[in-house]
Amino acid sequence: MQRTRFYHLHQQLGAKLVPFAGFEMPLHYRNGIIAEHRAVRTRVGIFDVSHMGEFEIRGRRALEFVQYVTVNDASKLSPGKAQYSAMCTDTGGIVDDLLVYRLEEDEFMLVVNGACEQKDWQWVASHASAFDVTVENVSQQINLLAVQGPQSLATLQPLTSEDLGGLAYYSFADGHLAGVPMIISRTGYTGELGFELYFRGDEAVAERVWNAILESGASHGIEPAGLGARDTLRLEKGYSLYGNDIDETTSPLEAGLGWITKLQKGEFIGRGALLEQKERGVERRLVGFIVESERFIPRHGYTIVQDGRTVGHVTSGSISPSLGVPIGMGYVQVSLAEPGTRFEIVAGTRTSRAHVVKLPFYPPPSSASPAA
Repeated sequence: MQRTRFYHLHQQLGAKLVPFAGFEMPLHYRNGIIAEHRAVRTRVGIFDVSHMGEFEIRGRRALEFVQYVTVNDASKLSPGKAQYSAMCTDTGGIVDDLLVYRLEEDEFMLVVNGACEQKDWQWVASHASAFDVTVENVSQQINLLAVQGPQSLATLQPLTSEDLGGLAYYSFADGHLAGVPMIISRTGYTGELGFELYFRGDEAVAERVWNAILESGASHGIEPAGLGARDTLRLEKGYSLYGNDIDETTSPLEAGLGWITKLQKGEFIGRGALLEQKERGVERRLVGFIVESERFIPRHGYTIVQDGRTVGHVTSGSISPSLGVPIGMGYVQVSLAEPGTRFEIVAGTRTSRAHVVKLPFYPPPSSASPAA
């Protein structure tokens, strides 16, 4: 198991450390997953996400290369902007979902899931030889913190001269925070106002940044948060998790990611297969559902059944800390994807009724939406 440069801080804070993506990572700290989840929804939380992978791409044909290996339209990015995207196989399956950062006109950074880092690196490197680009895996060099929640701006602004309030969603600044040079990105995986901080440095530098953020956020009720809260937060917003909700057997069109799949931008890996799938129509869709028994928690792999027939499978599920009910996502036949459709979730001999709802789960339709 690898360790991030925040490992000893996690130990000091009483984290329950578990294997994840080849790292020992905090599942939760002393106060537990629900407290951490609620801190991010109502105040501010800090996550160590240094297990993520980062690849830098430079060269005259850098944009052309990024366009070829990702499904979104990177030509829409100017330096200082980022976008959510995905990489696909020739058959349209998802290699990984990722963020694309345009650092300079001819320089990009791809941020990939930690569990996919080596696979993704081999995929990217294998296609780079056809382009006049240099690709470098800098994952081991980068520390990455996510500071998320309504008070994240108030927590971070005193630590930097950058105008974080003026930073648009999916924009980033190349500046300093706590005296350390870094990319300060207005992105995150929680659905709340938040920032992600990319910076280099040894354990001492990493600890200096972490401690500065905790000190600045103390008056705002900041909590360190682990993988458990990260999972429940993203599920409430209907964000897909690679390996659960999306993988090489699922296409962006099935997964509700048609909005990032720009089929008219020109050639990219998987475009032909996705064009064919769009023309004939997908046979299944990823949906969100609420379980109608409070004691039944849907889990990855559970069967979805209607009228005695298997019609799909659960991909993610949990109790929603914000709503207090069991929620989940899964693939079902297209005819069953409309909100209000009812079916059963089956786990061995246990069964519970559930119904499809429009994503996201949180905030519910009657509530005001939090900052993106």
